[in-house]
Amino acid sequence: MPTLSHRRADAVVTVLGPDGRPLADTEVVVAQERHAFLFGNIGFDFVALAGGEQAEPSAFGGASVGSAAALADLWFDVFNAATLPFYWGGFEPVRGHPDTARLLAAARWFVDRGVVVKGHPLAWHTVGAPWLLDLTTDQVAEAQDARIRREVADFAGLIDTWDVINEVVIMPVFDKEPNGLTRLAWERGRIPTIRLAFDAARQTNPSATLLLNDFDMSTAYECLIEGVLEAGIPVDAIGLQSHMHQGYWGEEKTQRILDRFARFGLPLHLTETTLLSGDLMPAHVVDLNDYQVPAWPSTPEGEARQADELERHYRTLLAHPAVQAATYWGITDEGAWLGAPAGLVRTDGTPKPAYDALRRLVKDEWWLAPTRLRTSSSGRVPVSGFLGTYSVDGTPFPLERDGEVVVRLEG
Repeated sequence: MPTLSHRRADAVVTVLGPDGRPLADTEVVVAQERHAFLFGNIGFDFVALAGGEQAEPSAFGGASVGSAAALADLWFDVFNAATLPFYWGGFEPVRGHPDTARLLAAARWFVDRGVVVKGHPLAWHTVGAPWLLDLTTDQVAEAQDARIRREVADFAGLIDTWDVINEVVIMPVFDKEPNGLTRLAWERGRIPTIRLAFDAARQTNPSATLLLNDFDMSTAYECLIEGVLEAGIPVDAIGLQSHMHQGYWGEEKTQRILDRFARFGLPLHLTETTLLSGDLMPAHVVDLNDYQVPAWPSTPEGEARQADELERHYRTLLAHPAVQAATYWGITDEGAWLGAPAGLVRTDGTPKPAYDALRRLVKDEWWLAPTRLRTSSSGRVPVSGFLGTYSVDGTPFPLERDGEVVVRLEG
């Protein structure tokens, strides 16, 4: 089993009293407050809850308000990073009337609870704004540029991480529905379209973390990344989708994918992960969106399989030093993408074994529970744990690397 030493640090903490003097021979409580690693899930379920309104589940995942209230405790007990929906067709179906207020309320709701928030996506050919079809290609480019600058500016300080542009490998040849972005990518090319999106985001918020995101794990995505980096486009992290509706990738395949994309020297974010707790989608299905069944239930056998595969998947991700974040795509089966039993919680609100398995990893095996320690004569205590934020008697401090840390307790 991997030691995960690259995820851990050993520090000696000097505890100072409110007067600035070392707190010698004194019992203190050291506790972990949060992980540095981003254990994410979508926050779609809670947009309406955060705004105190009624809403129906989203086509991309998310529960109704009543069930969302019951899900919140389960969500916050495991996850420290949320992805919020910025699909242009839903966010601004009528030009000039964006859904800014609702998403701002949701972003604040998460940030107030110590969660890192990401926006997804700023540019995508699917769920496009319908009014783009009436524009020329030049006008589409201008509208896309303006849209990115508006959202990145409006949400700065709350959302400073973005999936800037989504699934560009297929974008120029996407033929499932007419949309403005496919036309833009076809006429101008993939890399100029990516440059437009990244330049707008970077110029608006220079300190933001900007991702290029895709489901295509073939060499086509690698070639695209090479071209993007050679063109000098400032990508901060590479997004890798891992919707495993047709079966678990397995450790060896996952490791190969991580190694292939880690060669670019950028952090890897597993942006969309799903594992099923029911029947698997047939292998012959090319586009997952084409698979439609009247009912897709979770089963006891499937739930046991999902729990085992989820634990193995997360252990593989944490063992790879390039992986910085992993977002599971949905906490509940209610409103799940494609109607699949991919959630960690059943439609009746009870956790599946997969939820329990992930919680055990995040908040037990990879977590330092509150621990009573006695300081030395010079006020020092050893602290060893996973990288993140810790506290001494309620005063927070970062555990970022091996070495010395000084914490002054509050009065």
